[in-house]
Amino acid sequence: MGVLGLDAAQRIAKEKGLDLVEVAPQASPPVCRLLDYGRYKFETIKREKDQRRKQNVIKLKEMKLRPKVADHDFKTKFRGMRQFLEQGEKVKVTIMFRGREMVHQDIGRRLLERVADAAKDVAVIERQPIMEGRNLFMILAPLHKPQPQPQPVAAPAAPEAPAAAAAAAPQRKEAS
Repeated sequence: MGVLGLDAAQRIAKEKGLDLVEVAPQASPPVCRLLDYGRYKFETIKREKDQRRKQNVIKLKEMKLRPKVADHDFKTKFRGMRQFLEQGEKVKVTIMFRGREMVHQDIGRRLLERVADAAKDVAVIERQPIMEGRNLFMILAPLHKPQPQPQPVAAPAAPEAPAAAAAAAPQRKEAS
């Protein structure tokens, strides 16, 4: 519409039943638009929700082990790790050292190698083993994204025939 005075722009907006909205206040002169502000706000909120929905949220699960973990405990923990990886989530495997165990970090590294070997069919090493304080950790990422499971659809109930309903109803004996 060109450059207009504030009064003229407000009058035009009122005639058309729209709002005068300032979209670029830092420009010289400031830029305004005629629009339905409620609808504009609704559309921006809707657009933001769609963008959030499309974002890929990466979950990171953590499994903690000790260097002296027993074989059965390792298998139980690994089963949980495998489930997380199959669901498409990353897993941080942490080996926690206490006291004199810090001298034998090689045991922790061998344990992490064992985890990586056991999970090579479902995961890849995203971050090699790193020592951070008293913890040694490694991050495993799933090989491929899980396919969404199809939801079973319940069949609509067929309407019963009136004759079938009458046959199923209990019979009353009439007293004479």
